[in-house]
Amino acid sequence: MRIAITGATGFVGGRLLALAVEEGHEVVALTRRSQGERHGVTWVQGALDNRQALQRLVEHAEAVIHVAGVINAPDKAGFEAGNVTGTLAVLAAATAAGVRRFVHVSSLAAREPKLSDYGASKARAEELVSRSGLDWAIVRPPAVYGPGDRETLELFKAARLGLVPLPPGGRLSLIHADDLSRLLLALADPAAPSQLLVEPDDGREGGWTHREFAAALAAAQDRRAIALPVPAAMIRMGARIDGLLRRDKAKLTPDRAAYFCHPDWTVDPARRPPESLWSPRIPTPQGLADTADWYCRHDWL
Repeated sequence: MRIAITGATGFVGGRLLALAVEEGHEVVALTRRSQGERHGVTWVQGALDNRQALQRLVEHAEAVIHVAGVINAPDKAGFEAGNVTGTLAVLAAATAAGVRRFVHVSSLAAREPKLSDYGASKARAEELVSRSGLDWAIVRPPAVYGPGDRETLELFKAARLGLVPLPPGGRLSLIHADDLSRLLLALADPAAPSQLLVEPDDGREGGWTHREFAAALAAAQDRRAIALPVPAAMIRMGARIDGLLRRDKAKLTPDRAAYFCHPDWTVDPARRPPESLWSPRIPTPQGLADTADWYCRHDWL
């Protein structure tokens, strides 16, 4: 197929793009910066607020996979611009071009829109997609990891030292970026179910406790580690300090602190994708080990 992808220069989008080309699809991808030539890929320079770029992106596409989004912003307006207005712009371009299939990457955070500005923006984006009139599918990934991911790198580093600071008692689900990418491509197929909202994961029932996750991160590096429960008040204080020190470049914002401290980020089993469409292939212990190996080979660890 000819598939238009936003967010293809990011972590998940990059893995998706590589898999799409490997499977023989013709990919048109949006990029803010100039990119080198790549077999099977046509780059369109622009951003989500560039109507002409979006028109070129979706022209003659059979499906759009909208991965781009904002996971960290200094205020509510930043999330609104990146996740709501940006999604609306891509939907408008797809509709005008006659593209029917639209796959939207959301987040489990959309289930808790009152918890964070990030979650609220993802929930509003989902609403836009579901009301678009297109042949849509929405994917809410849990925590995504894999080679090249900088978000979980710090946790790998901490596990290497034997102590992983995590929010107080809770559980989370995980998914490897390659498994997620396979799902996105499966949903882009015109024959895939439509008007579908799914929450994929690695297949582990009940997800991972924070203690189990810390141990798995260490085991992936042939180490042992324990989870260090950090009180929610301390996490919120850390967010304020990070904001004072790094201002708009802060990684731990009050919004992210609220998100991190929620006790249950596991997928809803009833919303797992149909097995006839997709199932995870990468067991998390193996995926974490492969990711740690990639980090080492690229001198990230």
